[in-house]
Amino acid sequence: MAASPHTLSSRLLTGWVGGCVWYLEGRAMQESPREFMHLFRSVRKQWMTFQHFTFLRRMYVTQLNRSLNQQVKRKPEPTASPFLERSSLAQAKAETCAMRPLPPPHLPLSRKPNDKELLELESASVIEGSLDVGRETKDEKQWKEMKLHLDDLPGVLARLSKIKLTALVVSTTSAGFALAPGPFDLPCFLLTFVGTGLASCAANSINQFFEVPFDSNMNRTKNRPLVRGQISPLLAVSFATCCAVPGVALLTWGVNPLTGALGVFNIFLYTCCYTPLKKISIANTWVGAVVGAIPPVMGWTAATGSLDAGAFLLGGILYSWQFPHFNALSWGLREDYSRGGYCMMSVTHPALCRRVALRHCLALIGLSAAAPVLDVTTWTFPAISLPINLYISYLGFRFYVDADRKSSRKLFFCSLWHLPLFLLLMLTCKRPPGATCAGGEPRG
Repeated sequence: MAASPHTLSSRLLTGWVGGCVWYLEGRAMQESPREFMHLFRSVRKQWMTFQHFTFLRRMYVTQLNRSLNQQVKRKPEPTASPFLERSSLAQAKAETCAMRPLPPPHLPLSRKPNDKELLELESASVIEGSLDVGRETKDEKQWKEMKLHLDDLPGVLARLSKIKLTALVVSTTSAGFALAPGPFDLPCFLLTFVGTGLASCAANSINQFFEVPFDSNMNRTKNRPLVRGQISPLLAVSFATCCAVPGVALLTWGVNPLTGALGVFNIFLYTCCYTPLKKISIANTWVGAVVGAIPPVMGWTAATGSLDAGAFLLGGILYSWQFPHFNALSWGLREDYSRGGYCMMSVTHPALCRRVALRHCLALIGLSAAAPVLDVTTWTFPAISLPINLYISYLGFRFYVDADRKSSRKLFFCSLWHLPLFLLLMLTCKRPPGATCAGGEPRG
């Protein structure tokens, strides 16, 4: 029968020393189970803490790999000789097969990981993510060169010259020619029509040539021919030159020198003033409005050979119309213009953008009333144009108050049909050649 510790101490030591030893042995037997349970619980707590730490670290590495996969952009592979294509593909496959994901080292659960072990775990996870990024299809890895076919060239050049904007320029020029006093000269009208169209194509092509780095950052312009590489910059400049030279020649020698000078000035204003100002100051909007106001003036001077009050009236109408039109358009493209690096009123001065749009909507009413005063139309025109002017002014007011995409979209689409209807009403109410002027004298 085994002896208890108390009897063992009493046999070895007697007296006061034996009593002390007996007391200490009894306390040790009482406290040892408690200390053991406390130690076991602390070990379990540390084990749970390490488990949570490992779980959170793995979640962080997974999110980091996902963000890296989204940010990665593959560069175009250099062109290689067809004789080395098979060997390079085989070598790439061998290197991919040789790189295996490293298994994460297992750590004992009873201790916390040090910095070296955490670094090894993160490097293993990053290697696994990079291998996942490398597993792409063969079509995605190959760079495809965009080849321009001869059948696609007219469409590409039409987009380079902004054919819709050119059509608007030619339409306003034709309206200015038709509203001018005097008989209608068809050959002169055709020369003005073609010359203005060629000048507009040249200006738009040069504008796209200068704005390639900025257009590539905008969703609205990222599919333009120069941005996508469908044509070379040399071809774009050559096309602009081939449009500008005959266009200005037709306007100068086919029509009159004044109209040709206005065409040259408008090309210069659009390419050398408006285009660089778009990255510098919001004054580009006012300069662009002047560019849009010159075509009807060119139509008037082509028919009359002089700058009369009616020419400035038509220029003022186109000048004021462009502010509600463009400001409403740019309001829905603020993010795009900001991403492209353009300094627009809608981005830097949104309150001024809405206020200017409303101001020029109201200015159209006053310009309509000035048309019969300047002997361009009869007094019927201010009355029949008042409803559409009041409607666009109402939409301009809603845009000024609401300042949202819905109101800007309504104002923009209203401006698309307002201008042709406005010019059509002016043509309908054009003053006849034999009518008397405001001063009582017959009009020549």
